[in-house]
Amino acid sequence: MADTVWSTDTGEAVYRSRDPVRNLRLRVHLQRITSSNYLRYQPAAQPGKDLIDLATFRPQPTASGHRPDEDEEEEVVIGWQEKLFSQFEVDLYQEAACQSPLDHQYRQEILKLEGSDGRKNRRIFTYTDSDRYTNLEEHCQKMTTAASEVPSFLVERMANVRRRRQDRRGMEGGILKSRIVTWEPSEEFVRNSHVINTPLQTMYIMADLGPYGKLGYKKHEHVLCTLKVDSNGVITVKPDFTGLKGPYRIETEGDKQELWTYTLDNVSSLAQPEEEEREQRVFKDLYGRHKEYLSSLVGTDFEMTVPGALRLFVNGEVVSAQGYESDNLYVHFFLELPTTNWSSPAFQQLSGVTQTCATKSLGMDQVAHFSYPFTFEASFLHEDESAEALPAWPVLYCEVLSLDFWQRYRVEGYGAVVLPATPEMVGEMTPGR
Repeated sequence: MADTVWSTDTGEAVYRSRDPVRNLRLRVHLQRITSSNYLRYQPAAQPGKDLIDLATFRPQPTASGHRPDEDEEEEVVIGWQEKLFSQFEVDLYQEAACQSPLDHQYRQEILKLEGSDGRKNRRIFTYTDSDRYTNLEEHCQKMTTAASEVPSFLVERMANVRRRRQDRRGMEGGILKSRIVTWEPSEEFVRNSHVINTPLQTMYIMADLGPYGKLGYKKHEHVLCTLKVDSNGVITVKPDFTGLKGPYRIETEGDKQELWTYTLDNVSSLAQPEEEEREQRVFKDLYGRHKEYLSSLVGTDFEMTVPGALRLFVNGEVVSAQGYESDNLYVHFFLELPTTNWSSPAFQQLSGVTQTCATKSLGMDQVAHFSYPFTFEASFLHEDESAEALPAWPVLYCEVLSLDFWQRYRVEGYGAVVLPATPEMVGEMTPGR
């Protein structure tokens, strides 16, 4: 035991699982390091030496038959959100102390335990997602080790980010009482809404490290492990499972300092081969149905391109116009296809007109912002693939006009650009008179 390596890495670990979290099982082993359990690992005295066997000094059973060593070591297997009562809770949940329905439920469970074989735990207990401790611990949790830490706005918001599942009782088919879109959000609304609020469920595995015979005091409670599970199947464990890293240690404070060690092991039952095969079949069927659903959305009338033909789709935008003297500008544009081997559908319009836009001062220029999208479709079919028979590319012509107070229009300039062969920003087109 003197050479035992303690694990000092108490950081959290994140796991992802598709299995139901109710199948999670943890084994917690708690032990107090004393001279009595240290002597168990010492070698026996060598013969021929006048030595006293150290086992002589081991504690003997008391008159009641209870060995103190039995209170110094405990091992419990705990399931997800399984409630194990502490001695403090057993003493607290009396008839007069019950205020909420949860308190009465705990009272009934404690009475059943007293009427049966009693509690399976002594020092190790749990706080579930429904307990008051969970809310208080998450609200008062510090972000740094500073003694005079002042929580920031983000810390205060994240402390209340967990949405308890039992409080989210939405009415199916109900009418929303709040607006989906807030067109004029206030500064307070933006601050309150700018927080990630993934629903979480929390569970704490605790230990009462009080002296023997004096259990049930809040000051002796210590957190052994914190478990958090969100709606996406992400499991957060702090600290991580022990594995081969060695046990964790806790040193109690006070006049009589004690050293405790504990280990955390994942003892969840592995799925049987039959269950895994059945699960794979279910997933395969689910993925097959989803594929059929996507195929139904596409349909069977998908139009294929004629073999050997080039089909051109143009998606563009008339962004802005600047450098003109007049106000209230608009743009008239059209696409000219080469006369040979190019064609477009009969319903396709190869021209368009933007809205009339008033100019705005931008530095020394007056700019009219249109943000007008357009789309064209054309096809090219030519069997000659020689280098001399490369196709001529369509040209986009633009005409900038202005509209005065008397609804009279005037041409401000013209411009043209060859459509690029690859998607890109054409840039600035400078029309001329």
